[in-house]
Amino acid sequence: MSFRPGRREAWLSAGAVFALALAVRAVAAATLSFPVPEDTAYYAGVARNLVEGRGLVSDALWSYQTPPLEVPRAAFEVWLPLPSLLAAVPIWLAGAANWFRAAQVFSVVVSAIGAALAWQLGADVAAEMKLPIGRARTLAVGTGVVACFLGPLVVYGMLPDSTALFAALSLAACLLMTRIGARTPEGGRPAEGGRVPDRPAGGGRPFDRLLGRLFDRRLVALGLLIGFAGLTRSEAVWLGLAWVVVVWRWTLTPAGERPSRLERLRLVAVPAAVAALIFAPWAVRDWLAFGSPLPGQTLANALSVNPTDIYAYQDQPTLANYLAQGPAALIGMRVTGIVHNLVDVLIVPGFPIGFIGLLALPNCARLHALRPLVLLAVITFLVTSLVFPVSTTWGTFLHAAGAIYVLLIISCLVALDSFVAWVGRLRHWWRPVAWLGPALATAVVVPLMFVSVVSLDRGADTTRARFDALPAALDRAGVPLAANAPIITDDPIWLAESAHVTALALPEESPESVLALARHFGSRLLVIVQTDDGGEWPAILDDGAPAAQCFREVRLTDNSGKPPSQGSPLFQIRAFRIVC
Repeated sequence: MSFRPGRREAWLSAGAVFALALAVRAVAAATLSFPVPEDTAYYAGVARNLVEGRGLVSDALWSYQTPPLEVPRAAFEVWLPLPSLLAAVPIWLAGAANWFRAAQVFSVVVSAIGAALAWQLGADVAAEMKLPIGRARTLAVGTGVVACFLGPLVVYGMLPDSTALFAALSLAACLLMTRIGARTPEGGRPAEGGRVPDRPAGGGRPFDRLLGRLFDRRLVALGLLIGFAGLTRSEAVWLGLAWVVVVWRWTLTPAGERPSRLERLRLVAVPAAVAALIFAPWAVRDWLAFGSPLPGQTLANALSVNPTDIYAYQDQPTLANYLAQGPAALIGMRVTGIVHNLVDVLIVPGFPIGFIGLLALPNCARLHALRPLVLLAVITFLVTSLVFPVSTTWGTFLHAAGAIYVLLIISCLVALDSFVAWVGRLRHWWRPVAWLGPALATAVVVPLMFVSVVSLDRGADTTRARFDALPAALDRAGVPLAANAPIITDDPIWLAESAHVTALALPEESPESVLALARHFGSRLLVIVQTDDGGEWPAILDDGAPAAQCFREVRLTDNSGKPPSQGSPLFQIRAFRIVC
């Protein structure tokens, strides 16, 4: 007897997983004192500005590749707005004074929904594999429970950025794709000897049937999910491409036959039209604000030869500079991108789930329930690794990988289930022990989750201490932030959101270039918060370039009036007046 959870069991199981994930993420989020990394501060800061009545604007200019170059400026010239729009709701309810803590409510809830969707995907896989009911329930619940505790999923449930939201929307879309593409209108396969419907739903008259087919609620829902995903991350286009492949290669009619070309076009066109309608207002806004209906900087990201090219001011990426790197360097970039995405994103943060899941994935990839998600994972991995090999080392693939972690969880648990069943047959176990696999996986990921959360918390505490101490130190030095804005700095988003001043990104370029930037915007102060991150600044000022004389260091002191000592939040910070 195959596993088909009833409505009551499904709601109870998914609800229990949601509640557990919500509790885990809420506790973890409460320990985070500061929005890290910087993109988190950007999303939450824009949401706060929206609640305060300023609209979708940012006080930080971190990219110079999309005009107009002004600060404050319209937000989301590169990223997309839905995370901030959703985060604005709890900020509005709690008050802008609690902007970051309130914004976390959105990510905690959305990430918990993602864990519940992971349970559903595990249940679909168990049903398709025709596992015995006990093993099937264990696989489904185990998938949800491991998703509750897996380090990367918990960490990005703490952060109000695009990661958790895109993961939830991707999982929901992939689940819906399998149901639309199955042989029966209800999303399952007909039972043996069962009656197969001989006509589509929608009534007997041709016009009614046409309306029913065009406005199929599942196709409309899929279009909504893809459209909202498109307002979250640009990788939503690969979600749409995955659906096209599913329709053209694997979708079947209620009679179990390949649909006609016209029918396949309908299956693609309806969600595409709905998604386009969802995205269209934002495209118009981008066109009015930035002169283009699509997110900017895509070509520049593809032509980057260094991660810091995203901050370039005068030396922006060009095709000529890109090709001048030579074949060896270009191939090396892609090798680096592949290794980063494979090891630093999938294997290490989710170890050992990611490692086992990747090894076992070929055995699961052909399952009907996983095909859309496998397609999305493969396309996203290849595009980010090969087309954006430099940008992906700063998070392009990472922020789109939430649903892929769920895929690896299922692949890992299926492998563990098969291994436990094999050992049981070998050892003649007579009691069911399918729970061993999920129990072992959970026992391993829980302590590693604590390590991930504590590590993030410590980094957040360190960063917060720096930005809490900085304004007072500059006041003591006679260069208050507000009087010298916009501030050129290596952490423009953090400075803008914590100190409520306008800020400009420090490009990794010559003193002449930075001086030109300062003159363009009227900046009179340069603040380098992280002098230990391997960047060229401020050491480049010691090279003797003529423009270096225009940067005069400001001596910072702690509360006692002494120079900052080792261990002080101000120890790594250096500030310079721009006097030319």
